[in-house]
Amino acid sequence: MRKDNFRNIAIIAHVDHGKTTLVNGMLEQSGAFNVREEVQDRVMDSGDLEKERGITITAKNTAIQYGDTKINIVDTPGHADFGGEVERSLNLVDGALLLVDSSEGPLPQTRFVVRKALEKDLPIILVINKIDRSDARIDEVIEEVYDLFIDLDATEEQIEFPILYTNAKEGFAKLDLEDESNNLQPLFQEILSYFPGPEANDDEVPQFLVTNLDYDSFVGQIAVGRLSNGTLEMNKQYTLCTENENINNIKFSALYTFKGLEKVKVPQVVAGDIIAVAGVSEIYIGDTITSQDNPKPLPRIKVDEPTVSMIFYVNDSPFAGKEGKFLTSRHIRARLEKESLKNVSIKIKDVENRADAFEVCGRGELQMAVLIETMRREGYELMVSKPQVITKEVDGKTHEPVERVFLDLPEEFVGVITENLSTRKGRMEKLINHGSGRVNMEFLIPSRGLIGFRSQFLTNTKGAGIMNTLIEGYEPWFGVIPQRSTGAMVADRTGKVITYACLAMLDRGELIVEVGTDVYCGMVIGERNKVGDLNVNITKEKKLTNMRSSTSEATVTLRPPRTLSLDQTIEFIAEDELLELTPLNIRIRKMELDPNKRASKKKKDLM
Repeated sequence: MRKDNFRNIAIIAHVDHGKTTLVNGMLEQSGAFNVREEVQDRVMDSGDLEKERGITITAKNTAIQYGDTKINIVDTPGHADFGGEVERSLNLVDGALLLVDSSEGPLPQTRFVVRKALEKDLPIILVINKIDRSDARIDEVIEEVYDLFIDLDATEEQIEFPILYTNAKEGFAKLDLEDESNNLQPLFQEILSYFPGPEANDDEVPQFLVTNLDYDSFVGQIAVGRLSNGTLEMNKQYTLCTENENINNIKFSALYTFKGLEKVKVPQVVAGDIIAVAGVSEIYIGDTITSQDNPKPLPRIKVDEPTVSMIFYVNDSPFAGKEGKFLTSRHIRARLEKESLKNVSIKIKDVENRADAFEVCGRGELQMAVLIETMRREGYELMVSKPQVITKEVDGKTHEPVERVFLDLPEEFVGVITENLSTRKGRMEKLINHGSGRVNMEFLIPSRGLIGFRSQFLTNTKGAGIMNTLIEGYEPWFGVIPQRSTGAMVADRTGKVITYACLAMLDRGELIVEVGTDVYCGMVIGERNKVGDLNVNITKEKKLTNMRSSTSEATVTLRPPRTLSLDQTIEFIAEDELLELTPLNIRIRKMELDPNKRASKKKKDLM
């Protein structure tokens, strides 16, 4: 039976097409905020990293009341690295708003989220956003969306989607471009008329699938999900169906339903609604809470497999323990396990013969960078290795993940980018020159070949290139792929970086540390302009004499160092290097700090 007093919808789009801004407008115009309340921009992007990067990292849900209907809205990430968030979010909903920029049109991540929605057989409303852009090309964008749906084997019903035109920032929607509208009422009406209410029955056996986990310092762990059937009540006992067993006599300390951005405590929740429960310990994403007398678990959530892994180590550098609060393997293990509980696309494994190292598997470099940066800000000290791709055996042969790379760049850089991707085993699939000075290119390339390529791409295109990637599948191992072609300048002693010593490095490479930085033996202080590492004394001071020189007053301009962000350092490091991360610093170091041991190991490897 359909429950017409609920609508459960997701908003899906490519990064930066305006999902979160549209949710802001819907919340404001539905009266979710107090009249005197000051509403910040992109209120759903509540995390510090989300605000800084301008992207949605974790899926969040909110609810608005429109007339007699409660509309539950799930704001999903637009980046494929956070695909686990998208996949579990779509389990909550009965329809999706597909948001597309009026100028940029459907981009690679749009393809990713649309494919996930079509696989779930969800009805879709197309929303063309930012219609006020001076370079808007609305008709062409709509045609591109139709082509995308056909390309993804959408059914005839799915292709017959309604279209709305919006300006999320100004807060209005139109069914036709010529309409006069100054609010989002047309969008609300279309949601009610096009999307069905959830199929649910209050009289059936209760079935609540956990799709998200939250934490509250007062009530502890909170499980969020959709109540597919039945009702849940306080002071009654239920069964928790985990992956391996059923746990009886479960009781709740609190039941919540959503209103605006808040969770509201209620004595009972009904089928079809997105709810939250507290008081159930050891609950995981994919578990089902159901009847104690007649337990009926729902199918567990399935997500795509991880493609990239990094080793997380306890920090053992000479500067270890000076800046962080959480230093031990016990701290790091507990934090990683906590992350794997909330994030279904992250897997944690032990490393053989090492108690101080953990293999973390995820969807991509961006997802890893967000996890590392979050841990840094929480006070953790750790070291991480260079990202490695996760291979699998198919018919006795090793296969590795392959990605489709979409490039938009000025035509004068086509040659150098094609050459760079070719050396990384990239295969050109498409090249379109629009005649406007910019070119669209498509490559198939092993994921290994993309590690460290993004920063090189931005340098080669002088910042004018746009790059997007999408996992394509697995292909047989491509063989050796050259990574960083230059060596590193490595400090050969502990001390402070001195200006005089930096002057001697000008013709040897580019420094990545500033004058006055504390360094230790084995720490990477710059990129050499030749192949092979170079051990240098960066702490050398100028010897003073009592003799005067005619050139002593001459000033030499020292080139400023290249400062690397966390994402850039992850791309930069070589196989024999580690990234040391503390709340205050990001350092690159050699795995083996002793230069003599590094030299002897290199000799053995060459023999």
